[in-house]
Amino acid sequence: MKFTDGYWQMRPGVTARYATSVADVDVADDRFTLYAPVTRVRHRGDTLNGPLVTVEAWSPAEGVIGVRVWHHGGTRPRTPAFPLNPDPDGGHAKTAREGSTVELVSGALSLEADTEGSCTLRFVSGGKVITSLGPRDLGFVTDADDRHYMLAKMSLGVGETVYGLGERFTPFTKNGQSVDIWQADGGTSSEQAYKNVPFHLSSGGYGVFVNHPGKVSYEIGSENVGRVQFSVEDQSLEFFVIAGPAPKDVLRRYTGLTGRPALPPDWSFGLWLSTSFTTSYDEETVARFVAGMAERDIPLSVFHFDCFWMREYQWSDFIWDPAVFPDPEGTLSRLKERGLRVCVWINPYIAQKSHLFAEGMAAGYLLKRPNGDVWQWDKWQAGMGMVDFTNPAAREWYAAKLRHLLGQGVDAFKTDFGERVPTEDVVWFDGSDPERMHNYYTQLYNETVFDLLVEERGEGEAVLFARSATAGGQRMPVHWGGDCESTFEAMAESLRGGLSLGLSGFGFWSHDIGGFEGTPPPAVFKRWVQFGLLSSHSRLHGSKSYRVPWDYGEEAVEVTRDFTRLKHRLMPYLFHAAVEAKESGTPVMRAMLLEFPEDLSTHSLDRQYMLGADLLVAPVFSEDGTVEYYVPEGSWTNVITGERVSGPGWRRERHGFRTLPLLARPGSVVPFGAVDDSPRSDWADGVTLHVYPGGADGSVTVTTIPARSGTAAAVFTVRRSGGETVIETESELPWNVVVVGATPADDAGAHPAGPLYAAPPGTHRLVVPAAM
Repeated sequence: MKFTDGYWQMRPGVTARYATSVADVDVADDRFTLYAPVTRVRHRGDTLNGPLVTVEAWSPAEGVIGVRVWHHGGTRPRTPAFPLNPDPDGGHAKTAREGSTVELVSGALSLEADTEGSCTLRFVSGGKVITSLGPRDLGFVTDADDRHYMLAKMSLGVGETVYGLGERFTPFTKNGQSVDIWQADGGTSSEQAYKNVPFHLSSGGYGVFVNHPGKVSYEIGSENVGRVQFSVEDQSLEFFVIAGPAPKDVLRRYTGLTGRPALPPDWSFGLWLSTSFTTSYDEETVARFVAGMAERDIPLSVFHFDCFWMREYQWSDFIWDPAVFPDPEGTLSRLKERGLRVCVWINPYIAQKSHLFAEGMAAGYLLKRPNGDVWQWDKWQAGMGMVDFTNPAAREWYAAKLRHLLGQGVDAFKTDFGERVPTEDVVWFDGSDPERMHNYYTQLYNETVFDLLVEERGEGEAVLFARSATAGGQRMPVHWGGDCESTFEAMAESLRGGLSLGLSGFGFWSHDIGGFEGTPPPAVFKRWVQFGLLSSHSRLHGSKSYRVPWDYGEEAVEVTRDFTRLKHRLMPYLFHAAVEAKESGTPVMRAMLLEFPEDLSTHSLDRQYMLGADLLVAPVFSEDGTVEYYVPEGSWTNVITGERVSGPGWRRERHGFRTLPLLARPGSVVPFGAVDDSPRSDWADGVTLHVYPGGADGSVTVTTIPARSGTAAAVFTVRRSGGETVIETESELPWNVVVVGATPADDAGAHPAGPLYAAPPGTHRLVVPAAM
C-alpha cells in the first residue's frame, strides 16, 4: 500500500508518524527495548500530547533477530497466529552497550541501534550492514478513514534484488512491484496468488519474514525505490531478519522457524493421471485410460478423480456418484490391482443440497454470521457454506468423512480451493479475527487433511495435492500451481511461480502438464510433458479436455514414455534431493541463484532451474524448439545427448521433442536406478553412478543413495586422482559406474553415455579411467 505522493508529500488524508529519536532504552541479557517519540524532544513539554513508538528486539534462533514495533499496546492478542519453532535452549543471543549504541548479537547476525540522535537500526552480518531502517522508516500511518497501519521500510543496496513472497506469477525479481499478501483464486496470469507468504529473500544475503497471518502490503522499491516497505492494518508489526550469507542458509533458518516439509512417499514422485475437471467419465473411461497407458508402455503411479466423482450440486458430500461409480470399492480395488495409488478431489465447502449441509449446520460446524445464521453464497456451489476449521469438533467431523474414503482405498487428497474466505459479516467459532483468517484458513484446512493421512497411513505416506498455502504450509506437501492456460506463455508463468514458491520455503511443487484451461496444441503438450516430468511431482490434468498422451499424437506418447522412465531412473537422485528439502528446506526445484549465488548472471533467471544440486533444466517454450539458456562456469554435459556445453555464457539451441537442455554439473556424480517402470524400488540395488567430466584432480564427491525411509541405503565416495577415478563403498549390493567422456578400458561394457564398469555384489572398491 502506498502512503506517499511522490517523495515530499503524503497522499490526501494520510498522516505518517515515525520513530524519530530514542527517549529511553531497556537492555536485558538477550533483548532490548527502545522507546521512540515521533517528534524531536527538546524539553519536557515536548513529551506531552504525542505518540510513542515502542521497538523490541530479541532472537528466537541463532542467526535470526526479531523486531516488534507497536503504537498502542493495549489491544488484546488476536488469532490466528503463525506457530513458530524458536530454539528451546536459548543462550544464542546476547546484548552489549557501548556509548550511544546498543547491540543484539545472534550468531553471525547483529542488530545495532542508536540510542542518541536519530532512531536508526542496522543489521550487520559478515562485518557489513546488510540492511537498515532510518528515522523515517519505522512507525505508523493513519488515513482519512481513521484506519491505522504499522509499517517498516528496509533499505535496498545498489543492485540488491528481492525474491519470494509465495507463488507469484509476476516478474521473478520483485523489485518495482506492489504485492499484497492476500489469498485469491486468480489463476496464473495476474498479480493475485493462491499461495501468499510474507517472506522475502534478498540477494544481499538475508531474508525477512513478517509475522502477520493477515494482509501484508509490500512496496518493493516501488513507492520508495531504495526501500522494501511492508505494512499491516494493526497496532503492532513483528518481523524477523534472517541471516545467510548464502540463500540456502536463509532458507534453512527460515524453515527452521516456520517448519520444514514432510518427506512425501516415493510413489508420489511417479506420473499422476487425472480424469480432468468437467470431462465426462465413469469407470469404463478410467479403465480405458489406465489400460491405454499400460498398452503404450507408459508407467503410471497415481490415478486422480477430479470433482465429478461426486454428484453435481453436492460438493462436497464425499459420496461417489452412483450413476457413474455404482461400486466405488470395486473400482478402487481394480485400480489397486494394477499397482496404482488413488487420489480424489475435495474442497472445504459444503453445498446446500448436500446432506452434510444440514448435518454441519445443526452441529455448528459451518461458518456463521453474527446473528447465528450460516454464512452462504452461490459462487462455486449453490448455497454453499464453509467448514469452520477453528472448531475442533468440525475438524474431526470433516476428517471422519475422509477417513471413510481412506477405508474404501483412497490414498491421497487434492485439497482444492481454500482462498475464497469472507472477511465481512462472519464470526469464527474460536473468535478468530476475520481478516487474519482469510489467509490462514488454508493452513487449518490442509492440516486437517494431512494430519488424518499421517494418522491413518503413517509418516512418510501422507501426501496432498494442495492449491492454497501460506507461511508454514510447506510442512504439508505437495502444492501445485493452479489454473493455467494451455500455452507456452502459461507454461513459463507456472515455472516462474514455482521458483518463487521454492524461494519462499516450499520444497515440493507441481503443475498441470499441458495446462488447465483450453486444449494444448501438440507442441505445447509435448514440451510441458518434458518440463512436468523434470519437476518434483508430475500430473497430467486439464479442464474441459483429457490429458491422455495419445490424444496429442504418437510422438506425445513416446515423449511421455521416455521422460516418465527417465524420471524413474533418476529416483535415487531425486529422493536424495527430497531428503535435503526435509532436512534443510532447500527445494527440489531450485532457482539458479540458490546454487550459484556468486554468479550475478543467475540472479534473474526464471526460465530454467536446477533439479537438485547437479542437474540444470531449461524447458523449451517455443513452437520450433528454440531455447535460450544460461550455463554457469565449467564444462557441463547434456544427460540425454552427451554433448559438452561450456560456461559461463548464454546458449541458443534447437531441440526436437525427444531432447532438451538437461545438463549435468561439471564433476558431478548422478546416480541412476536400475528400475524405470516404477518410482518404487531398492534404489541402491544395481544403481549406476554417472561420473561426469569437469571435476578437478584431487576432488572428492560423496553420493548418498537413500532408502525409501529417507535414511542412507548406500554411500559412495568418488575420488579423481592422476587420471583415475576411484569409487569406494560399503554397500554389499551390485552397482555400476559410467564414466562419461572417458576412454574405455578393455574390460568396460557398452553404455550410451560412456564406458560401463560393473561391480559385482560385495565389491567395495573400483578403479577406472577418469573422465576427460
